[in-house]
Amino acid sequence: MAEPSSVETSVIIRCFNEQKYLPGLFDALDRQSYRDFEVIIVDSGSFDRTREIAEARADQVLRISSHDFTFGYSLNAGIREARGRFIAIASAHTEPCDEHWLANLVEPLRDDTVAMSYGRQLGKACSKFSEAEDFDRTFGPHGREESPARWCVNNANSAIRKDLWEQYGFDEELTGLEDIGWARHWMDKGFRVVYRPDARLYHLHEESWRQIRRRYYREAVAARRMGIKGPNTVLGETWAELRNTASDLINAFNPKDNPVAARLTLGQRLREVVYFRVNRNIGTFKGLLEAHPLETRQEQEDALFDRSTRAVVIHGPGKVALEEMEMPECKPGDVVIATAHVGVCATDLEILSGALGYYKNGMAKYPIVPGHEFSGHVVSMGQNVTAFKEGDPVVVECIQSCGSCAECRAGNFIGCAERTELGVFRRNGAYADFVTVPARFVHKLAAGTDMAQAALCEPLAVVLKGMRRLMPALAAAPGGAKRAAVTGAGCIGHICAVELARRGFPVTIFDRNQSRLDVFKGRDSIETSTDLDRLGEFNVVVEATGHPEVLDKALHAAPAGATLLLLGLPYARKEFSFEAIAAYDKTVVGSVGSTAEDFEEAIRLMPSLDLSPLLACHLPLERFAEGWELARGGSRLKIILDVGDHP
Repeated sequence: MAEPSSVETSVIIRCFNEQKYLPGLFDALDRQSYRDFEVIIVDSGSFDRTREIAEARADQVLRISSHDFTFGYSLNAGIREARGRFIAIASAHTEPCDEHWLANLVEPLRDDTVAMSYGRQLGKACSKFSEAEDFDRTFGPHGREESPARWCVNNANSAIRKDLWEQYGFDEELTGLEDIGWARHWMDKGFRVVYRPDARLYHLHEESWRQIRRRYYREAVAARRMGIKGPNTVLGETWAELRNTASDLINAFNPKDNPVAARLTLGQRLREVVYFRVNRNIGTFKGLLEAHPLETRQEQEDALFDRSTRAVVIHGPGKVALEEMEMPECKPGDVVIATAHVGVCATDLEILSGALGYYKNGMAKYPIVPGHEFSGHVVSMGQNVTAFKEGDPVVVECIQSCGSCAECRAGNFIGCAERTELGVFRRNGAYADFVTVPARFVHKLAAGTDMAQAALCEPLAVVLKGMRRLMPALAAAPGGAKRAAVTGAGCIGHICAVELARRGFPVTIFDRNQSRLDVFKGRDSIETSTDLDRLGEFNVVVEATGHPEVLDKALHAAPAGATLLLLGLPYARKEFSFEAIAAYDKTVVGSVGSTAEDFEEAIRLMPSLDLSPLLACHLPLERFAEGWELARGGSRLKIILDVGDHP
């Protein structure tokens, strides 16, 4: 980029969650033959790594509140800080096609009669087939001057003179088409607006159908407010769209140089043409015909911002899909976290099958986003949150109680009738790009923490709470050496065995799955067995399978005076006589979930525990179903889903 002293051109780039495209745009800017420019990023509250990328490569990064954003407002904010006499404007999800883009774009501005220039836009393979066709219709290979008969000027790829902007800025009230408004103002005063087809860039839209409807809706509302379109133009719009639809369908058979043809089969192209045209027209006609559209600020924010996130949503027993959903509102005491890794837990599968007790007794309802074992980075905070800053690595408690009822005040958080459990019931979890949680349940990690391992903090905290309840019972149990057994060598059982060994207990862990036991080979103080008939040898038993037959076996086989800790869920109904407990002085302790105290202890202990076997299997979030199948089959000890690419 240019030195601070002087530049001829300032490149203004508006951003909101553009981490995917911004590096490519900066790389293309670095390749420009014209070098007399600076880059100013105007970010309107990105949740992803946009600002981190921008701060490393731009000359200036400005932040505006998402609540203040309009296209005109953000451009005016950036131009006020610009030092160039020319202002180039590019969408953050664009990429100049060659090294001459910027030179060609600003060249017409050296003519004092020209107020604005704009360049050609092209699609790529990731584009919608019809949008690539629209780019070709709208821009094309031939230069021309803008005409009120056919507005094509577009701030995704444009340049203006700053001296004229200082006299008349972009309209900050419009919900789009601020470029046309500015061009029309100066054309009315006798200036020219010039199209330069050799200033080419790729415009990379990868929108959902909902996003397409919303984009054309707000642009139609803007056109209506500017008086260039309205209910009286619907007939003409309809006729033009019918022509375009027919043309797209014909071209789908002979796509020529449409780059989308490389991605889609003929059938996919035809289907996409229909979907695109239908959704575009729904948005356009709604914007042209709706009474009082986008009049409130909330309506405008909803139309201007896409706050959707990918999430795995369970809609009912056996019904699950990775889909888009709106991010929950960030309340004053909340933080928004970009998920780094989330662990697959048996609880996730029990929610899917409907076997979890909460869903059987009506305490929990679908839909729910699962995922309570996770790590991530803070990306946004509510106005009352002061303990965190953007980028902080964190983990979050699963059980989130109200904090004010009698049970909470007594420290019995699991007894809170108003509690939520992250990813289990009443609060969506972390099988998503972003998760919003109350800050008081968030725990900060040290910089440089292994974030995949940090996703194990929640199950470790569950084990530590169980230990916290078990140890007083052992202290009150009959004397003599304690020999510990753990039934179930899954994640919780594995961590139990490791923690009991760390506390000095000789431990034997039981499982039918030999591969789960094999990971303990060579570890001191931990033996393995597949024979539950040996449970009579142990006066401490931790049951971690949740299987009723294993529980029955443990309750009966444990010797007199034994202490049993139950960590497995769910236990199905089974007839049982408590004489086997009372008549033999056995103690049974139950434990579920964890507290803030357990999380802090888990964070402290984590670096000293060897839990590497639990981190051997990673899958991307979109392969969650494969991860769940692996978990059901028991062929992997633990599956970690990688969600974000945050360090």
